[in-house]
Amino acid sequence: MKAINPCLWFDNQAEEAARFYTSIFKDSKIGTITRYGDSAAAAAGRPKGSVMTVTFKLDGQEFMALNGGPIFKFSEAISLMVNCETQEEIDHFWTKLSEGGEEGPCGWLKDKFGLSWQIVPAIMAEWMKDRDTTRSERVMEALLKMKKLDINALKQAYEGEKAGVR
Repeated sequence: MKAINPCLWFDNQAEEAARFYTSIFKDSKIGTITRYGDSAAAAAGRPKGSVMTVTFKLDGQEFMALNGGPIFKFSEAISLMVNCETQEEIDHFWTKLSEGGEEGPCGWLKDKFGLSWQIVPAIMAEWMKDRDTTRSERVMEALLKMKKLDINALKQAYEGEKAGVR
């Protein structure tokens, strides 16, 4: 098997979404845009010549966006997780992806197309699997009080320090 690539179903905003996402992530680009021909347009009830699919890469990961109509909507049952090394990265992705969308708890947001994202520190997985469960419990307690995640506050919780006190 070569790869597993997500296919994202949109009503009719596939190209707009792909261009939006590729403007936010490094090493990103639009690939192939296909259009509805006679057969596919008739089967899907879409206008002939309109955009059917858009392939694109985000930070090297392949995606496909499909204009399939209003039948299906995104839900929080699936989200795209962005593991960030720095607070600057968290701030960047949070600001850009939540623009026109909706901020949620614990580092989650919905973008303007309704797609759910998790913007998290890359070190979070390490903190959460620490054998010292009091450390991971402190991190979870701090995380549950946040919308956009604060790496420094989470690190302080992990290390058992009070916020702002060193």
